[in-house]
Amino acid sequence: MTADRPAVTVLGLGSMGSALAGALLDRGHPTTVWNRSAHRAEALAGRGAEAAATAREAVAASPLVVACVLDHDALHAVLDPVAGTLAGRTLVNLTSGSPEQARATAEWARSHGADYLDGAIMTTPPGVGSPEMMFLYSGPEAVFEAHRPALATLGDPLYLGADPGMASLHDAALLGLMWATLTGWLHGTALVGAEKTEATAFTPVAVRWLTAVAGFMTTYASQVDAGRYPGDDATVDVQIAAIDHLLHAAGARGLDNALPELLKATMERAKAAGHGQDSYASVIEVLRGPSGGR
Repeated sequence: MTADRPAVTVLGLGSMGSALAGALLDRGHPTTVWNRSAHRAEALAGRGAEAAATAREAVAASPLVVACVLDHDALHAVLDPVAGTLAGRTLVNLTSGSPEQARATAEWARSHGADYLDGAIMTTPPGVGSPEMMFLYSGPEAVFEAHRPALATLGDPLYLGADPGMASLHDAALLGLMWATLTGWLHGTALVGAEKTEATAFTPVAVRWLTAVAGFMTTYASQVDAGRYPGDDATVDVQIAAIDHLLHAAGARGLDNALPELLKATMERAKAAGHGQDSYASVIEVLRGPSGGR
């Protein structure tokens, strides 16, 4: 171990955990690995990783312990029996979960003398190690800064604040954005495909359009923060009229219209709430629900 390449332990060697360990090895970090099924460590051991026989041995091997297992139940099944070994170490939890689970795990780690960062991996395993891919972190800023160089070997580390639940909260929000975007693209691809346009021909046009959509998001963000939605670009009423064209075109070609019907219903709720002449950003007022989402 050297000052600029500290030793790291990776707990959990599924596809993602193996990718994390591989990225650390590629950048010269002494890396200890452990998995409940020991055979999963064999390929990494062949690349120079130290395969620990037990979770306790793995945790004891490094000042920085990265966990990436199925869920928080699996995390505690691994760490509860060896909790005393965590004292004086930093646990970086890249296991998917809720903000509430992240906060509870942060408190659990503190009770055992460990520093804690919660994290979210915003890529699939092939993207691990790329500086273009985001990794989200939350927890004590000093802990994050102390380990930033090691975390940067996995991807671009973005710090979201001291509340350990923020990484999981952003993860959920961004996954929702991904699913909505991909499903919208697939619906559009099916629509143009009904007229024999191939997905590979439509997608460059769709990607270019998303650049414009990103501009709309940037404009609307300040409106959302201010709670004022000037309809000087396109009002909710205009959007309702426009989506009818999509519903007609897709329905005439036999497509499932559940997604655009849901979107139209949401726009109509915004109109009913008095936002017909406001910008599309005003739809957030119905999405927040009766409590205002705050």
